[in-house]
Amino acid sequence: MSLNSGGIVRYSGQSGPIFKLAFVTGLLTLITAGIYRFWAKTRMRKYIWSSVSIDGDAFEYTGTGLEKLLGFLIAIVFLAVYLAGVQLILTFLGLGVMMQPGNELAIIASVYISFFAIVPFLLFAVYRARRYKLARTRLRGIRFGMDNAAWGYAWRAIGHYLLTGITLGALLPRQTFYLEKYMTDRSYYGDAKFEQGGRWQGLYAALKHVLIGLAIMILGAIVGGVMNAEALIGIAVFVGYFWFMIGFVYYRVHAYAYLANHKTLDGQVTFTATPSTAEIIKIVLVGGIVLGVVAAIAFGVLGGVVYGMAASGGMGMGMGPNIAQIVPIVILYLLILIGLGALGVVMITHPIIGHLATNLKVNNAEALGAVRQRAYDKGADAEGFADALDIGGAI
Repeated sequence: MSLNSGGIVRYSGQSGPIFKLAFVTGLLTLITAGIYRFWAKTRMRKYIWSSVSIDGDAFEYTGTGLEKLLGFLIAIVFLAVYLAGVQLILTFLGLGVMMQPGNELAIIASVYISFFAIVPFLLFAVYRARRYKLARTRLRGIRFGMDNAAWGYAWRAIGHYLLTGITLGALLPRQTFYLEKYMTDRSYYGDAKFEQGGRWQGLYAALKHVLIGLAIMILGAIVGGVMNAEALIGIAVFVGYFWFMIGFVYYRVHAYAYLANHKTLDGQVTFTATPSTAEIIKIVLVGGIVLGVVAAIAFGVLGGVVYGMAASGGMGMGMGPNIAQIVPIVILYLLILIGLGALGVVMITHPIIGHLATNLKVNNAEALGAVRQRAYDKGADAEGFADALDIGGAI
């Protein structure tokens, strides 16, 4: 089907198949001591990608589990050598300062240096993960892609995070805008280039509820302190924190919409995103409540089984439980965790993806027909750093 009927985006994912896929792949990941997780993520992406279509043409994910496993192993080796070198240097310096009394600050500094030494790789991994996903995504046989510029992103991100921290969050919109612009301006669909338009100041409207939440906490604490009213401080902190968290979701949703609405492809194709903050908050709250209730029931039943075994003497006799008694309980516990993880995908991740997809329109989609194929991107680490640093968990 050609892309000439309005750029309508549809999502056809079904809860049943998604739950089954998430549960089965979670079980296989457990059985293989985590090794299968690379194939699990790949299978889930293939399903999600194929469920999103533009005017009937579905996206295709072409990544492989083996590719991700090899990338992970390469990243692990590199990080092990790097961190070993850092630790060796800091250990040597640490031994030197510990021989001198009164240098506790230097010792603490060495600990923080060790931690922050990994930060550039965390940010490097964020860019590489997105690059890999784009390189393994196709629409109508045409590949997406991204320039090899991860280190440029990492150093810019460090600078933006420092500015945001120094200004107590006042420059968060600037950080959000310019980091997204850096990645968008280096992204392609075939030979057509994406560009991020707009102004970073345009994101301040999305930040209003975050600022209100902070103001409630700060003013409540000040007024409560002056009046010596601990109850007022507690209420202000509770209300302000809740408002802040809802406001952060509001910011994320509206920032996404603003950035999407100011993106262009090849100067011809534009996008219209109209997500609902209320709907996304509803999905998260309802999904969280359902997960909480199911978890309480499941772990309650598990606790009852353990208590029953203990009360009946099956785990007593002064000798403690044996392996035959512990193994079924551990297996049941792990099955509950896998089931809850699969339910979380169905109740939260799946509907949010569906909402974002169906509230996005591609304008002038017929121009996509003129796009030509781009060269294959090997994507050397295949998200290896993202997985190794535990930031590659997202679909």
